[in-house]
Amino acid sequence: MKDSDVNERVKAIKQSFRLMMDGATAQSMRDKGLRYRLNWGATLPRLREKADETGPDYELAIALWKEDVRECKILATMIMPPDEMLPEVADIWMEQTDSVEIAEQAAYNLFQHLPYAAEKAFGWLASPLDLPQLCGYHILSRLFMRGQEPNEQGINEFLDQALCALQSQNIALRKAAMQSVLHFSDLGLLYQRLAHSAVKSIGMDFV
Repeated sequence: MKDSDVNERVKAIKQSFRLMMDGATAQSMRDKGLRYRLNWGATLPRLREKADETGPDYELAIALWKEDVRECKILATMIMPPDEMLPEVADIWMEQTDSVEIAEQAAYNLFQHLPYAAEKAFGWLASPLDLPQLCGYHILSRLFMRGQEPNEQGINEFLDQALCALQSQNIALRKAAMQSVLHFSDLGLLYQRLAHSAVKSIGMDFV
């Protein structure tokens, strides 16, 4: 697809967001500290409808992600074909993510479906930054929910990182880590015992 064609499609999509505008939702996001250069307040179901209408499209997803618009970035995570996204592109998107909402949407809509999802998630858990860690825990939660079990090294690494995250000052990160630990414990009795013992070691319990 020519660049001009992609640009025209991006322009048309951005114009369509005007029809989805929800001022109350946008204001609620601002009240919660979610700041975007442009935010139409479009609901996630409306964006999902737009994604279904658009279909998977690598070039369009790349172009939409570059727009500093909330709806463009979320839609990009919905239409990016997971099998076509290179690991370095996933890293770039993670580096350019600056809000909890976008990190969560990227994890749910896209990153959990990557062929290398687990590898990427564990890499992000080791990041010194909160958002990559948060994204990593959300990815692992989804993988655990699908019954994907980590190996022994993965178990130790996950629990070590999770214990640090559970003591973070960042509430969203703590919640993501705890949710991930809970899904880890659902993998079986052994995992439940490991998780309980680890969390108990820092004076906490499952919530």
